[in-house]
Amino acid sequence: MTRDATPNPAWWRRARELDLEVALRAAIAAAVPLAILVALGRIDWAAYAAFGGMTAIFGRSEPYRTRLRTVSAAAVVQLSATGLGILLAVVGAGPLLQAVVLALVVAAVIVAYNMLGVTPATPLFAVFGLLVCAALPVDDGSGWQRWGVAAAATAFAWLLAMSGWLLRRAAGAREPRLFRPLPRRTPLRVHGHTDPRLWLNVGQNLVAALGAGAIALALGTGHPYWAVVSAVAVIPPARAAHTVSRAVHRVLGTVAGVGVAALLLWPEPSVWLLVVAVAICQFGAEVLVTRHYGTALVFITPMALTVAHLASPAPLVGLLGDRLLETVVGAAVGVVVVLAARRFVEVVPMPPPTTATPSIEPDGDAGPARP
Repeated sequence: MTRDATPNPAWWRRARELDLEVALRAAIAAAVPLAILVALGRIDWAAYAAFGGMTAIFGRSEPYRTRLRTVSAAAVVQLSATGLGILLAVVGAGPLLQAVVLALVVAAVIVAYNMLGVTPATPLFAVFGLLVCAALPVDDGSGWQRWGVAAAATAFAWLLAMSGWLLRRAAGAREPRLFRPLPRRTPLRVHGHTDPRLWLNVGQNLVAALGAGAIALALGTGHPYWAVVSAVAVIPPARAAHTVSRAVHRVLGTVAGVGVAALLLWPEPSVWLLVVAVAICQFGAEVLVTRHYGTALVFITPMALTVAHLASPAPLVGLLGDRLLETVVGAAVGVVVVLAARRFVEVVPMPPPTTATPSIEPDGDAGPARP
């Protein structure tokens, strides 16, 4: 009886199909900076570390030469968005100035990410970092220190994202058995800015973000940025199909995730337990987000709420209620914008894709999307 020369148990094959590598590095990027802040007694700066740590989720399944470009671009964007948010907080910027900066960030990130081949090519993470940091008061002259926390977390996440290169080299001939292949190709699109579909996507995101934010402010909710983030999360990337299923997944997944967050936060556990919970949720989100967005949100929502609670403790009922209401508002606005764009391209057909401006699958370029 001949034995298989390369034994590979079924459970191992199934495990290798999951994005365990990116999930592990994203969890470490989230947990280590938070643990350091807890040890230093500055957990109120958790949000800045969290947004820098989001750099680690970029570069999924990319060869390391490509990943160097895309993750570096994401690091610059995350650090810039966080810094702008801190600056807005320092000067006490009102809604109008915040809206102007938001519009500039959305447009710049979409164009830059599409030309540089960054995936996910969405301004979601930059928008979230910008608006949350702008909402956190900075009245003690610690703006530079807060930005320094974000810079340190960003650098750590960048190193984690690139660390697999060393591990794969160390594995040598065993690399194909120990690690997943890296098939994604994301070339530079130097002429991407000439594609009308890119500018349609910019317009969609601007209308959705500003519209959702205005409605949330009019309703007087406590965390209007969640409406903006939810609206942007619904908008598909440039050159992707316009689908509303993402909005449905977002609402249902958020409702379940709020329930999980309530079970986690209501007993008022220790800060260390919450840091562990953030790491577990980040890991689960990255494993599931490319497979089923709604299920991933069961992990994403409690993670976002826990970070928000650590950075700025608030009554739990209000925190959870705001998350639900603003998610519904943002998702509804996003759906309206998606449907309007679908109708627009029926009336004004977009040019066919070219090698410089290719089409993508509905969720193929979306990658991970969160809070």
